[in-house]
Amino acid sequence: MMMKRMGAWMLLALLTLVGEWHGRCYGCLQEERIGLLEIQSLVDPYGVYLRDWVDSSNCCEWPRIECDNTTRRVVRLSLGGAWDFRLGDWVLNGSLFLPFKELQSLELRWTGLVGCLENEGFEVLSSKLRELGLSDNGFNKNDKSILSCFNGNLSTLESLDLSGNRLTAGSGGSFYGLEVLSSRLKKLENLDLWGNQCNDSILPSLTGFSSLKSLDLSYNELTGSGLEVLSSRLKKLQNLHLGSNQYDDSILPSLTGFSSLKSLDLSYNELTGSGLEVLSSRLKKLENLDLGWNQYNDSIFPSLTGFSSLKSLDLSYNELTGSGIIHSFEIISSHLGKLENLDLSYNNRFNDSVLSHLRGLSSLKSLNLSGNMLLGSPPTVNGTFFNSSTLEELHLDYTSLPINFLQNIGALPALKVLSVAECDLHGTLPAQGWCELKNLKQLDLARNNFGGSLPDCLGNLSSLQLLDVSDNQFTGNIASSPLTNLISLEFLSLSNNLFEVSASMKPLMNHSSLKFFSSENNRLVTEPAAFDNLIPKFQLVFFCLSSNPTSEALNVEIPDFLYYQYDLRVLDLSHNNITGMFPSWLLKNNTRMEQLYLSENSFVGTLQLLDHPYPNMAELDISTNNMNGQIPKDICLIFPNMWILMMAKNEFTGYIPSCLGNISSLSFLDLSNNQLSTVKLEQLTTIEVLKLSNNNLGGQLPTSVFNSSGLSSLYLSHNNFWGQISDIPLCGWKEWNVLDLSNNQFSGMFQGASLILRDLEQLIFPKTILRVRFQETFVSLTSLNIWTFLRTTCLEICHLVSMHHKYSSLVTMDLRDNTFTSSIPNWIGNLSSLSVLLLRDNIFDGELPVQLCLLEHLSILDVSQNQLSGPLPTCLGNLTFKESSHKAIVDFQYRFGSTSIEKAYYETMGPPLVGSMYSLERGFLLNFTEEVTEFRTKNMYYEYKGKVLSYMSGIDLSNNNFIGAIPPEFGNLSKILSLNLSHNNFTGSIPATFSNLKHIESLDLSYNNLNGVIPPQLTEITTLEVFSVAHNNLSGRTPERKYQFGTFDDENSYEGNPFLCGPPLRNNCSEEAEPSQPVPNDEQGDDGFIDMEFFYISFSVCYIVVVMTIAAVLYINPHWRHRWLFFIEDCIDTCYYFVVDSFRKFSNFRR
Repeated sequence: MMMKRMGAWMLLALLTLVGEWHGRCYGCLQEERIGLLEIQSLVDPYGVYLRDWVDSSNCCEWPRIECDNTTRRVVRLSLGGAWDFRLGDWVLNGSLFLPFKELQSLELRWTGLVGCLENEGFEVLSSKLRELGLSDNGFNKNDKSILSCFNGNLSTLESLDLSGNRLTAGSGGSFYGLEVLSSRLKKLENLDLWGNQCNDSILPSLTGFSSLKSLDLSYNELTGSGLEVLSSRLKKLQNLHLGSNQYDDSILPSLTGFSSLKSLDLSYNELTGSGLEVLSSRLKKLENLDLGWNQYNDSIFPSLTGFSSLKSLDLSYNELTGSGIIHSFEIISSHLGKLENLDLSYNNRFNDSVLSHLRGLSSLKSLNLSGNMLLGSPPTVNGTFFNSSTLEELHLDYTSLPINFLQNIGALPALKVLSVAECDLHGTLPAQGWCELKNLKQLDLARNNFGGSLPDCLGNLSSLQLLDVSDNQFTGNIASSPLTNLISLEFLSLSNNLFEVSASMKPLMNHSSLKFFSSENNRLVTEPAAFDNLIPKFQLVFFCLSSNPTSEALNVEIPDFLYYQYDLRVLDLSHNNITGMFPSWLLKNNTRMEQLYLSENSFVGTLQLLDHPYPNMAELDISTNNMNGQIPKDICLIFPNMWILMMAKNEFTGYIPSCLGNISSLSFLDLSNNQLSTVKLEQLTTIEVLKLSNNNLGGQLPTSVFNSSGLSSLYLSHNNFWGQISDIPLCGWKEWNVLDLSNNQFSGMFQGASLILRDLEQLIFPKTILRVRFQETFVSLTSLNIWTFLRTTCLEICHLVSMHHKYSSLVTMDLRDNTFTSSIPNWIGNLSSLSVLLLRDNIFDGELPVQLCLLEHLSILDVSQNQLSGPLPTCLGNLTFKESSHKAIVDFQYRFGSTSIEKAYYETMGPPLVGSMYSLERGFLLNFTEEVTEFRTKNMYYEYKGKVLSYMSGIDLSNNNFIGAIPPEFGNLSKILSLNLSHNNFTGSIPATFSNLKHIESLDLSYNNLNGVIPPQLTEITTLEVFSVAHNNLSGRTPERKYQFGTFDDENSYEGNPFLCGPPLRNNCSEEAEPSQPVPNDEQGDDGFIDMEFFYISFSVCYIVVVMTIAAVLYINPHWRHRWLFFIEDCIDTCYYFVVDSFRKFSNFRR
């Protein structure tokens, strides 16, 4: 009998299990499955966002779907962001959702929704619908657009989100649509109008929502008028959000009518504190008050005492100083006895004694003092820093703290979260104080200057779930550290320290809860082979073991423990010199992988991918390896939703799969520096950034490339593309960021209508035709015959030039090696950010404009090899040559990767309580152009880039026709590194003030007409490497051979000066000649031994005086006159007979 009963029970259990299995096999009902697939085909026909909605799987387990556990009907449906915007605007047919009879929540955020078909709005949906999300859509067209979706009575709707729709007042300045809506949504409790363009006229339209409990009007254009009407009608309102409007203190009396309020947000306004006490006396039920990002000072605290029910107070980003807070907290601590959360972050400066007065808040659970300076804090703490039996979270990031803060942190037995990132703490971690926080779950010590090894007492924090010690100077092998005892860790970041980290992860094999591990830029060590096959207890979600690019390579293979990981979302093994084939098994084991970074390793062979799609993969970087062969033709099927694909600096050959252009999500493709030979560019124009430089690609560029709507940055340099420049449709261009066609085989000239480069940042053409940067900085016209260019386009030179001067952000202007004529324009002085001006080898004439002196940031000036003339502006000596990193990087666009880390963190650890999660987010350079500037110094042309360019400063005025004396003011250029004035017509002496050029490395004054002596003070310059005064008219002794001048052993520095003597010249100085040489005087401007101008004038005057004196004497005295005339006649006769006699003798000689 007993056996029969047991059998019956077993049969019943089996039938129950089978039924349960059968019910769960198909999940939701068949009609709902069909409905979901119909929605998928409509909103996402290419399977980008709803790719996991597969007919053969359990639809209740699909993303964005939630089913009732009993009925298995769909109760929640989220289509937020799933609309393919290539389909245009979406006019909704509500009958699409008819199969979902039990639907309670529908999310349609950011779906291009602009309205509904007639009588097919949300009124046809389930009668059980409670929540409707319509944020970030297009209901701003008119009142009809929103009313078309609410034709009937949605009596069950409780929550409506219309945020981000840019709603504005309709005709007559009213919001008629909302007014009608309030009559149809009688039970609405939550209304979100965040981020629209509503003004005060919206408030009367909201009075009909009599059941409203929560209203969000943040980020609008409200000023305060009309709130009294709203408060008199919305008696049930408990939560009111008015942040980011234009409110001042006059709004506060209007809020007193909201007597039921429990939460009030007034952040991001212009409040100063006046009238707050009126509010506190009326809002007795208020529990949460957000006053952050206003203009409150210490006088606010007495006004807060009336909020007796307050549990959360946010005063962050105000102007509190703490000078009045001491006495104030003594008062309010007795009134705010229920306060649990206090945020005082990012104010000004608090006195350190504020902490002792915060202890009076007996219920305090969370305290945020981040971003402040605790004035008066001594280098060390005497006694305890802070005591509290209730505090659970303490945030002190970016706050000045005493060195021994952790050692004397105080008794905080309930503390669970401690964040002291970037607090300038240094030294070694103490072994007491903070180690006694036994209940600590999250500890953030990142971005300080701690050193030494981790103390053993860290292992006593057995409850620790998150530990971030990144960006410090910690040392030691983690295998012998207390980290091995913290088996509750879920998040561990060791990045950017001096740790020795085992590539095998053997020390952490028993950490079964570990999900996030980051060890970037530490020292990798290998374990003995015996540990290679250990099976870890953890299943990682995030793993980063990226080494520093400059660290010593290990030449290891991929760690074996990764063979046992099946839930990785992000994997970074870059910069490790890992050998072997591409690890396709990583994708097979981790089907949820979204980001894989394997750059700068030593992977070899072809890219072999498994024949299976990986729809979650969004970012793949295998750049800088040794892989070869062709790119798999089925790569598009395997990675159908790729966002970023980087395969640069390998040896891939063959063709570029055209199907990559069909991946609608692909935004960044880098295949540069390979050996690819074939591409169909017209099929890749949907990609936003396309880098194909340095390959063997060729052919004629299709015009569709330039007219595409998706492509914004195109790099094709160093290939074999050909065609006529005139075929490139520059006129009427769309928005481009970068177009690089340099070093190809283009020819011809520009033709056509007006050139419009409205948003272009970089334009680079062949040989190299044109490179223009209007935002942030760069103009380069290299090796271009500009006159021919301008004659073949309607854009005249005056337009081009006048256009540039409007852009005050221009940092580098490079117009070298062209045929620009006329003078340098005066508007050059308007380019206030200009740091590098390169005009070498043109035909500029005229004088150097004094407007150059207005360029405070100018550090490199090259106008050599032109036809400039006239004297030099003395004001050039006022240039400061400031260091600037802007001239080194002309384009830097940084973009964060996908949100996979954030999603994984929320799934495993919940909302972040410290900032450690954000440090894991990997960004990449969308466009990065490191400027290279060519400049002649030390008799050679050098290319400067990076930090070297940031520090470089110099002036090159050589090979022109400048005249006059060298301005003594040039001696004020104390930070200049190179000065070249050679091959001009400068006269006068060398300024003695040049001795002030304490940093100069190259000084070239050769091939001028300088005279006088070389100032002996120049020997005080200890940085000089190249010095030349050759081919002038200098005289006297060469400088004393000491310091740097003792290294100038070549005569070339002084040759061509016949009156110059002394070593290294062979011309020795005589003892008599030495004292007679004058020392140059910059004030007098001595021009040599004889002033030739004075000599010519005096000689002429003397000559005229002598002639006139002789004439006067002969006129006055007749006797002398006769004698003078007789003498002249006798001389003429003598000369005549001498010539005749000589001629006869010459004739006889010839016979």
